[in-house]
Amino acid sequence: MFKNFNGFHLVDAYHALRVEKHSHPGIVFKKTVEAIVIIAVTVLLWNLPSSSFGIEGLNVVQQRIISIFAFATLMWVFEVVPAWATSVAIMGLMLLFCSDSGIKWMCDPDEVGTLLSYKGVMACFADPVIMLFIGGFILAIAATKTGLDAQCAKMLLKHFGTKSETVLLGFLLITGLFSMFVSNTATAAMMLTFLTPVFKQLPPEGKGRIALALSIPIAANIGGMGTPIGTPPNTIALKYLNDPEGLNMGMGFGQWMLFMVPLVLALLFIAWLLLIKMFPFKQKRIELHIEGGMKPGMKTKIVIVTFILTVALWLLDSVTGINSYTVAFIPFVVFSLAGIVNRRDLEEINWGVIWMVAGGFTLGYGLNQSGLADLAVNSIPFGDFSPLVILILSGVICYILSNFISNSATAALLMPILVMVCAAMGDKLNAIGGTSTVLIGIAIASSSAMVLPISTPPNALAYATNMVEQRDMARIGIIVGILSIILGYAMLYTMGMLHMI
Repeated sequence: MFKNFNGFHLVDAYHALRVEKHSHPGIVFKKTVEAIVIIAVTVLLWNLPSSSFGIEGLNVVQQRIISIFAFATLMWVFEVVPAWATSVAIMGLMLLFCSDSGIKWMCDPDEVGTLLSYKGVMACFADPVIMLFIGGFILAIAATKTGLDAQCAKMLLKHFGTKSETVLLGFLLITGLFSMFVSNTATAAMMLTFLTPVFKQLPPEGKGRIALALSIPIAANIGGMGTPIGTPPNTIALKYLNDPEGLNMGMGFGQWMLFMVPLVLALLFIAWLLLIKMFPFKQKRIELHIEGGMKPGMKTKIVIVTFILTVALWLLDSVTGINSYTVAFIPFVVFSLAGIVNRRDLEEINWGVIWMVAGGFTLGYGLNQSGLADLAVNSIPFGDFSPLVILILSGVICYILSNFISNSATAALLMPILVMVCAAMGDKLNAIGGTSTVLIGIAIASSSAMVLPISTPPNALAYATNMVEQRDMARIGIIVGILSIILGYAMLYTMGMLHMI
C-alpha cells in the first residue's frame, strides 16, 4: 500500500534500517540465545506434571495451550522474530497439537482431553473483524492511488492560514483525521513529506521544526483511537466486546466513534498547546506548498462516492441493520469491479498486521474453546480482586509494554486474559464502569505509548527526519501519553456509569 503515495521513501528507509539492525551479528547471536531459552521454557511448561499449575482438572490440551501462550508472550516481548511470524507459529502449534486435525498419536481425545476444532482455529484468520480491517486497507489503497488523500490534505490545510501556530494545529488535526481511516505509518509518511519544504523555511535556531516534526507521530498515534479500524488494538477490543459467545455487547462503528472522536479531538488540542509551549516558533508565518493532488477521471469519482457511502453506513449501522463488517466489503466489491484495486494492490495490504491480529484471536479461541478460561476462572479467585487495581494494573502494563513492543502484540496478549478476569469479577466491575472500561482502556493505553522512536512506526519516521532528538520525543511523549490515559479512562468510567457503553 505504501508504494502508492508520497512518502514511500521514508517508509522504505525505515524498514531498511530495521532489517539492517536485525541482521547485525551481535543482534543475531542475542536473538538466537533468546530463542533457545524461550523454546526451553515452552518445552518445560509442556512437560511439567499438570498438578504443578495449581489448576484443578487441567488436561493435556489445556496445558499445551498454556505453553503456547507462554511461547507467544516471550516471543512477542523479546521480538525474536517478527510479530506476525509468532502469530503464524501460534496457529500452527494449535493445529498440530491441540486440534481434531492434529498429529494422530498426540491428539487422542480420550487421553489429552477435548480438542479444538481445526476449522475454528483457521477461522480466526477470517474473523469478521479481520474483514473490517481489510476493508480499511482497501479504502486507503484506493484513496492513495487516486490522490484523494493528498488532495484532501491540501484542501483542509489551506483553511489554517499561514500563522505558524495555526499551521501546526492544521497538521495535528489533519494527521489525526487521516489516521482514523488510513494506516498510521502511511499517514505519518505522507504528512512528513508535506512538511519537507516547510522545514526549509524555518530558521534552524528555532524550535518550530521540532514542533512540526513531533506533531505528526503524536497526531497519528492519537488519531488511530478514533475508529475501530484506526489501529489493531481497537479491532481486537471490538472483537472481544462483540463476541456472541462472550460479552456480546453489539458495539457498532458509529458507537465507537461517538465517544472516541471527542477524546481524540481533545487530546489533539492539548498536544497543540503543549507543543507550542515546549517548542515555540521563532518564525511567525509559514507558506505551505504541497505538491500532488487528485487524479481526474471516473475512477476518482467512484472512490469519493464509495468512501462517503462506506463511512456513512459505518456511522448508521444501528439504523440500516448492516453491521460494520459487512459494510467493509462494499468498497472491496466496488473497487475490484471498477478496476481501481487490482491484484498487485492486494499484495500491498499489510498482511503482517492481519496475521498478527489473527494470532491474538487464536490465543483467545484456544483459551475459551478448550475450557481453560472457565477452569482458570473457577480455580483463581478473580472475584476477590479489586476492580480499581485491575484497571490501573492492566493500563500500566499495557502502556509500558507498548512502548517497547508492538501495541498489537500487547493487546493480543492482554485482551484474552482480561476477558477471563472480567467475566469472573462480574458485577463488581460496575464500580469502574464495566468490562468495556477495561478492554477499551487497553486500546487507549496501547495507542498512548509514544515515548521512544521504537514505540511506533510514526515515531521512528519522525525521528528519521533528524529534526527530533530522542529526549524531545520522550518529554512530549510521556506527557501526552499519560494525559491520554487519564482522560481516556475518565471518559470510559463516566460513560460506563451512565450506561452509554
